[in-house]
Amino acid sequence: MSDALSGRDLEWAKNSPQLDEEHKKINAGIVRTRFPPEPNGYLHIGHAKSMNMNFSLAFSKLDVPMESRRTVFRYDDTNPEAESKEYIDSLKRDLEWLGWKPEKTTFSSDNFDFLESCAERLIKAGKAYVCFLNSVEVEAQRECCKKRIGAVSKGLDPDKEVGDAGGLYPGRYRDTGVEENLTRWNRMKKGFYKEGECTLRMKMDLTSSNPNMHDLMAYRIKYVSHPHAGPGRCVYPSYDFTHCICDSFERIDYSICTLEFETRREPYYWLLKELDMYRPKVYEMSRLNIEYTVLSKRRLLKLVEKTVRGWDDPRMPTISGLRRRGYTKECLNAFCDDVGATRNANLVEVNRLQQHARVALADKTRRCMGVLRPVKVVCKGAVKSVLKVPNYPQAPERGEHEVEFTPTFYVDERDVRAEADSNFFGYAPGNLVGIKYANIKVIVDSVGPNGVECHAVEEGKPKSYVTWVGEGGLRCEVREYGNLFTVPEPSSDWESEVNPNSEVICTDAMVDPSISELCDSKGLDKWTSNVSFQFERIGYYVVDDDTSWVHGQNKGKIVFNGIVGLKEDKAKATGGDQKKDGGGTKSGDAQRAKQAAAKARLEIPLKELFAKDPEWKGLYSRYDDDGIPTHDKEGAELKKNQIKKLKKDFEKHKKALAKKK
Repeated sequence: MSDALSGRDLEWAKNSPQLDEEHKKINAGIVRTRFPPEPNGYLHIGHAKSMNMNFSLAFSKLDVPMESRRTVFRYDDTNPEAESKEYIDSLKRDLEWLGWKPEKTTFSSDNFDFLESCAERLIKAGKAYVCFLNSVEVEAQRECCKKRIGAVSKGLDPDKEVGDAGGLYPGRYRDTGVEENLTRWNRMKKGFYKEGECTLRMKMDLTSSNPNMHDLMAYRIKYVSHPHAGPGRCVYPSYDFTHCICDSFERIDYSICTLEFETRREPYYWLLKELDMYRPKVYEMSRLNIEYTVLSKRRLLKLVEKTVRGWDDPRMPTISGLRRRGYTKECLNAFCDDVGATRNANLVEVNRLQQHARVALADKTRRCMGVLRPVKVVCKGAVKSVLKVPNYPQAPERGEHEVEFTPTFYVDERDVRAEADSNFFGYAPGNLVGIKYANIKVIVDSVGPNGVECHAVEEGKPKSYVTWVGEGGLRCEVREYGNLFTVPEPSSDWESEVNPNSEVICTDAMVDPSISELCDSKGLDKWTSNVSFQFERIGYYVVDDDTSWVHGQNKGKIVFNGIVGLKEDKAKATGGDQKKDGGGTKSGDAQRAKQAAAKARLEIPLKELFAKDPEWKGLYSRYDDDGIPTHDKEGAELKKNQIKKLKKDFEKHKKALAKKK
């Protein structure tokens, strides 16, 4: 088997021949991983990456045959205050929706009795003790450890240079006898102490350079009923105590986590060594970071409480939010395959995820015409007619639907201008415009506050064929979504960086009525993917759970969520594509704005680029000798990948200035 998932080597990580032999005998050729989320919130796209790794990619990296692959889905439920049945249920449904099938589902809480017996074994071995230091004293003790280690590294006497922090080092409870610790431990379990009065700590190594070896907590007191195990306990194990024991107990071969847990490798293996239990292989990979997104559970919870409508809000990076936004499991799994798993930290461009959405939706979404902000058009000389329109223009054999053209119809406001422009081919005075699918050409007579007036003509070749919706179109609500944050990498001041325009609601939008049956609310389910459509020339949209439409009775409301816009190729960006696909102003305006910004940037000296250009102005507080930012506006030092990206922009500007000369 490949050694592709090898981490930092430790002597404690090595199993005895007896433990290795026992493990091989029990697993009988099986290679096992685990996916262990904590049920204290909804799963997010970072968890999707972890699932992809633990259910698929890890085995591929290890060259494990399909028949030998097993993954345990474990609820890491050791903190009852933050956990709930809602979260427990949501984790299961999201896992199922993504298509992953675990070997079995377990709960860390199912092992509470065994975990307590392990704690008692440590106490009897003199490797754990009941500690009555409060949180402030523990912090002072650890700070003392840090200073003493620093003194030793400089060849100084720590007792003289640092001392014992007023008796906190090594701590007045650390050398309590075994029998007294067992008595106190039993009193903890029976509820004789208050919450926070004492903890059970592991007696590790206060001289270690790794702070996670400074006597981590194994158990704390909480008078809270557990959402899965129920009432009856008042002591709960910590993550550091539980995780490695459950990995070993469940016969996990590879324990895969993210890089912030790399320093927990020592306590992981220390505890299993002291308990003489099998030691799985630990591999740390970089966590997923995506532009304009936060994935911290604490931050996501605050967004739910203050900013968005819930964990499944379409702006949220949760799996439930992405599903409601219209992202499919095929899209998310393909994105995770694309990102892969390495130890290199990087920031993934949000367009990478969006492009996977376009690919996943392109051949699966039926086309229809829609207008987000309708403008009324009255066409003289046109007559009502019923048209046959393909469901999938790229595959006519997949059927068609009927659309009724009426002399009064509606187009999107982006396709209308009050004044003519040589680069605009939509509805502007004097323009010749084609009405898509209707085989009708019109000359625009006037554009005013009440809409557009035009007349049908026989001659001429339009430069655009604009989509529309007839008088019988369905009124609907369309929610357009942008980035949740205004900056690619939200800072410590992330709450002030939330985008106030991340959701824009079009309340009077209109769509082709042929989709009525597909939008019936009786077919909606928050735990599955609802039906999606491509609004021609606009983008991809999914029917939202808030829809109350009843097909046949023609009552209720249809609500759409914007998934992602259509990919704009080079021709469309310059207006060339408009000759065959409509006159929309969005791409033309964006292109002109981009050209104007590029022209203005050429007036900025190289060294002043990041201080004066509108794209970066005000984002940084310190710069190096070349003018490249080194610290953000709050004074925090930039990460290496941030500086690397800025250097690329610096070099681009340098070349542009040289070309100008």
